[in-house]
Amino acid sequence: MAPKNSNQLQKAIENLVIEDVYQKSSRSFCADDFDPKSYSEMEHLHIQQMHVVHKSETIQVEDDGELLRVFVRLGTRWVVPSDDESEPDIKATIESDFIAEYRINAHLEQECIDEFSLKNASYHVWPYWREYLSSQCERMRLPRVILPTAQFTK
Repeated sequence: MAPKNSNQLQKAIENLVIEDVYQKSSRSFCADDFDPKSYSEMEHLHIQQMHVVHKSETIQVEDDGELLRVFVRLGTRWVVPSDDESEPDIKATIESDFIAEYRINAHLEQECIDEFSLKNASYHVWPYWREYLSSQCERMRLPRVILPTAQFTK
């Protein structure tokens, strides 16, 4: 059985309607000493994931109410594993910032907005990230990364 939502989260879910999800920025690169087509140690690279809800804001839309905008940063990188605590040897990175916009149908307290932003907005962004990561891996000749439908920790 799915866990029960908190009162704040449930109120936000009931009063926010998804309007748009779009990519704000992206960054992809391979290190100068790394060629994915000929790198012989590819199976030894570790894949690290990043998922950060960067911020949220409400904006007034002229004569049309309010929108909630949630900024989500996602990323994947391929690194050489290391036993020490030094900076990782990053071979490739794909990152992107997305914005999810929601129409606000009724006034919400900041606690409701914060909980929704942290716990729910990423579910709307995730399919766009999966598609972007998959296509960038192909374009850059990086190994395919298969992401699950959704993966978030509470």
